[in-house]
Amino acid sequence: MNRGIRINKSLGRRSLDRKKEIRKVLIITLALNFAVSGAKISYGYLTNSVGIMSDGFHSIFDGVSNIMGLIGIRISSHPPDRQHPYGHRKYETVFTIFVGVMMVLTCIEIFKNVYSSFGGMQTAVVTTESFIIMIVTLGINIFVSTYETRMGKELSSEFLLADSKHTRSDIYVTVGVIVSLVMIRLGFPEADPIAGIIVGIVVARTGFMIIRDSTEALVDRSCSDTSAIKHIVTTVNGVKGCHEIRSRGTNGCVFVDIHVLVEPSLSVAEGHIIADRVEEKIKQELSEVVDVVVHIEPDRETNETSG
Repeated sequence: MNRGIRINKSLGRRSLDRKKEIRKVLIITLALNFAVSGAKISYGYLTNSVGIMSDGFHSIFDGVSNIMGLIGIRISSHPPDRQHPYGHRKYETVFTIFVGVMMVLTCIEIFKNVYSSFGGMQTAVVTTESFIIMIVTLGINIFVSTYETRMGKELSSEFLLADSKHTRSDIYVTVGVIVSLVMIRLGFPEADPIAGIIVGIVVARTGFMIIRDSTEALVDRSCSDTSAIKHIVTTVNGVKGCHEIRSRGTNGCVFVDIHVLVEPSLSVAEGHIIADRVEEKIKQELSEVVDVVVHIEPDRETNETSG
């Protein structure tokens, strides 16, 4: 079977299984995120609490990002084709950047509410229900963040890991809002808009971090340890050395390009066999590597020594 066809079929099967698992995670977290955001925003409006309302807007974009993730995973899971020989995996990265952008835009609404609160245009009302809602949603956020982080690592999904960071920031924010509710009860109403400011800063910071990390993947940042690859390659029988090790791709889908030195007297067929061994060895040792391009070169030092 042609090597290119073999690679495409292998990538296609892995992509389909991965798509099903990620889709399942996103649907579960989507339902939980919309339940959390709906409760926070509704109750925030009813009680004029900038802190709770801002936290709700922060949470609603968890749900929006889940929807974007479902679209992105559907596109990125398509197998390689003639126009996209390396697959469509980076579409997931593009949609991950979208999550970051949406988080940054959320800050506008948050700071508008903060301004209204400082201007005396609305005063927060704190009730027992306020604490109940925030504590319950905090528990849900902890579950969602932990679940997405575990599955993101297991499935090597940039989107799930980025989304888990977004949800993790919800946890810190919700804790801050609960503290602000306590302060308001103790007679410090200024704690509510201050909580809103903290929420806005956390949201913006997380959004910029997601955009930065995703952009690095799009510009082909090196994503494998070259020293580890070199160690693996030099253990292959017939390899005299290697250099110009390059890698690119995304989490769980790495492409490696390497120059391997062999005995100058070897035939083309013998050099090809060594190249296949190198490729197989790297894939065995590094599960995230999906393809390896091996350039066979004569070991000039060996040639000079024999001469």
